[in-house]
Amino acid sequence: MLTGQRALSSSVNVARLSADKMRISPWDRWFSTSCCVCCHVRTGTIILGVWYMLINAVVLLILLTALSDPEQYHLTSAELANDLDVMDDANMCIASAISLLMVLICGMATYGAYKLRAAWIIPFFCYQIFDFALNALVAVSIVVYPNTVQDYLQQLPDNFPYKEEIAALSNVCLVLTVLLFIGSILSFKAYLMACVWNCYRYVSGRGASEILLYVTTNDTTIVKSGAGTCAVGNTP
Repeated sequence: MLTGQRALSSSVNVARLSADKMRISPWDRWFSTSCCVCCHVRTGTIILGVWYMLINAVVLLILLTALSDPEQYHLTSAELANDLDVMDDANMCIASAISLLMVLICGMATYGAYKLRAAWIIPFFCYQIFDFALNALVAVSIVVYPNTVQDYLQQLPDNFPYKEEIAALSNVCLVLTVLLFIGSILSFKAYLMACVWNCYRYVSGRGASEILLYVTTNDTTIVKSGAGTCAVGNTP
């Protein structure tokens, strides 16, 4: 009798597990707390945020140095008009502002992953989506207008390494090579986006579990009656 009940209960549990697996959304199936084979998603997001922050900080430092000493780092020649010089300085100021904004966004993502603040990770994830969309548009433009690769090669300087060898290739071979290169970059960026998204979900789920733990371990119950409201303790 006990053996039959145990077999029945085990079959019911297996049926429930299979039903739960069928109800799992596609987003939950791709969820993982590990990245780069051995790292946790929090660790991977922190490393990625610090890496992006360092790169943008170096770019910002170079741009500020060029703005502070325009005679040494100015890219335009002395024969150019003053309007072009002003436009060049304006572009450098815009690039400096973008680099500063990127440093702040990467710092927010690093802080959010370290301190378990899910909302701080969202701006960095939005930047990743924007960057991925731009690279995807570049790939689409190459497919639609394959002659742009040859035009870009003609604009390169003469001392560019292997320029003649690359230009000697057929147009189809050049397009396939560029698409393969951009496709590998898009795959890598998509993997980094998945790591940051999994970190966001992990931090959000951990925060929700902590709130649930606080509610379930609360030892005071609020009882309402017609005479008023009183608090009754569940534990002595």
